[in-house]
Amino acid sequence: MGRVLGIDYGARRVGLALSDPLRVIASPFRTLTGLREGELFAELQQICTEQEVELVVVGLPLGMKNQETAQTENVREFAERLAEEGWAVELEDERLSSVSATRSLIQQNIKSGHNKDLIDRTAAAIILQQYLDRTGQ
Repeated sequence: MGRVLGIDYGARRVGLALSDPLRVIASPFRTLTGLREGELFAELQQICTEQEVELVVVGLPLGMKNQETAQTENVREFAERLAEEGWAVELEDERLSSVSATRSLIQQNIKSGHNKDLIDRTAAAIILQQYLDRTGQ
């Protein structure tokens, strides 16, 4: 069974997390910054190949009242593009993942103000862990 890649997609930064091969534990992996769409997809393809990823879980940003936002539509388009490229893609509600990531870093005495990259990959790990726990992957 291959790994699962978690993605916290944003216009400027894309946080990534990976599951272990047994799909039990999600860990922060990398944050990709400043890439154009083609470069982003090429980088993701390389990561998926190197890490033996079989499934991609993309965090879906819904409003607190479960409403769709402009960013929700951007993420849906990104996920559709991934699927068109041939990846197996699942969406996972990501409400409060960035808030949880920031709190987690603060509890570890890591300053979050200048660590946006760390917040994004930690948020991706929270999204991915939530998916793994919910689905029993």
